[in-house]
Amino acid sequence: MKKLLLIRHAKATHESGYSDFERPLTDKGFKQCELMAARLIAAGIKPGMMMASPALRTLSTANVFSQVLGLQQAITNKDIYDASENTLLKVISELPNDKDYVAIVGHNPGISQVLYYLSGAIKEVPPCAVALIEFDADSWQELFEGSGKLVHYDTPNKA
Repeated sequence: MKKLLLIRHAKATHESGYSDFERPLTDKGFKQCELMAARLIAAGIKPGMMMASPALRTLSTANVFSQVLGLQQAITNKDIYDASENTLLKVISELPNDKDYVAIVGHNPGISQVLYYLSGAIKEVPPCAVALIEFDADSWQELFEGSGKLVHYDTPNKA
């Protein structure tokens, strides 16, 4: 069985003076990360590895989650930055098969599109939302449209 935890980066600044790639998280964004990582712990959700876009806001999100969850620092993959659905699906299909439980920290609209493609779940994916999809598969290459089941979904705004 494979498990994929999709995480959208937390709230980032929209102030001028930053390139899109260099946009930092806001104070609210850091608080969202801490809250959502704590909720994952409470739900018993802990991936074995984390992969993130190298953009500052996604890497910062991944770093907070890694610290709170007690994981090694996220591996960066430049293909996750500004990725289309197809690019993200390619990244997922290339995950190492000896890793059964992987978190990917990325951007919208790609994260939302992959969530829908793999699970059929239509969900809002606001900043720092998390979605855990389980697959009855032995390799990442076996995943296909609708092959996953959404088993956990949460957002910072949820009561």
